[in-house]
Amino acid sequence: MTARAFITGVAGLRLTDAERQFFRAARPFGLILFKRNIDNPAQVAALVDEFRDAAGREAAVLVDQEGGRVQRLGPPHWPAYPAGARYGALYARDHAAGLAAARLGGRLIAADLAALGITVDCLPIADVPAPEGDPVIGDRAYGDTAEAVSEIAGAIAEGLMAGGVLPVVKHLPGHGRAACDSHKSLPVVACDRATLESSDFEAFRPLAGLPFGMTAHVVFTAIDPMRPATLSPVVIETVIRGAIGFTGALMSDDLSMGALSGSLAERTRAALSAGCDLALHCNGNLSEMEEVAAESPVLSGAADTRCAAALAARRTPDAEALAGARAAFSRMIGPTAAAG
Repeated sequence: MTARAFITGVAGLRLTDAERQFFRAARPFGLILFKRNIDNPAQVAALVDEFRDAAGREAAVLVDQEGGRVQRLGPPHWPAYPAGARYGALYARDHAAGLAAARLGGRLIAADLAALGITVDCLPIADVPAPEGDPVIGDRAYGDTAEAVSEIAGAIAEGLMAGGVLPVVKHLPGHGRAACDSHKSLPVVACDRATLESSDFEAFRPLAGLPFGMTAHVVFTAIDPMRPATLSPVVIETVIRGAIGFTGALMSDDLSMGALSGSLAERTRAALSAGCDLALHCNGNLSEMEEVAAESPVLSGAADTRCAAALAARRTPDAEALAGARAAFSRMIGPTAAAG
């Protein structure tokens, strides 16, 4: 059964009959989970199974599990993980120690997710923060240079993949200069192309081979002054696919965010026409989900090839003594680290 080019949310802790019918008919590429969908391990695993049963295949299940402010699974059932800046602080003191901690953090997160049937984590972040940037990135960032960000992001991605979970690098081609929160309004970055190339875009280049990427709802006036990256064929073709060289499956950021205007149907058409392989819709509103699905074609051509290759990159988790690894991680990173 061929999937269609969208990823969707769901409203609650279990599927409703209407949601089951929707998934059977619409055949989404995947499901993304949020805190509203999460109570305890048995419940999450059951929800994942319900979705896959309705979808009729082992469809992708995603979550945003970064650590710090963005952690959908947390205590008491799952460990708390540090914000990305903690890895950056350790890296600044000792590069090797920072990268080892980042890799191990990714590996431990993967163990938590894989146990529930979650196969994709919307991590790592490769945004390089700038002084004018909104705090929406803030301590989620791994450092303030492209080199530090890309090295730590690569280590986290390596840890996730070692644990059998696929990473999603975000937010292409960079959210660090955005002066407002794209959940609420549309950021416009008026920065020259050369500066963007040497900093914002540079952080993503070493990560261009990761299986999945997510776009930024940000306008870059030096490249396309009219459209945010998610909706811009110019940004996607010349920067994300071109200057950065990203080869993986590209999903939009959440199409229901306040940065975008127009109906959900218009947003979906624009994102897919611009070059996104997958349209992401997160809020679990069934009428909106139906609107997105109606504009999402069956995956075909290059988009289908990239999505299939991304899923094929998932591997069997490596053997690792996780109890000892969690203790080691706590020693590396400090008191807010994973301890469960």
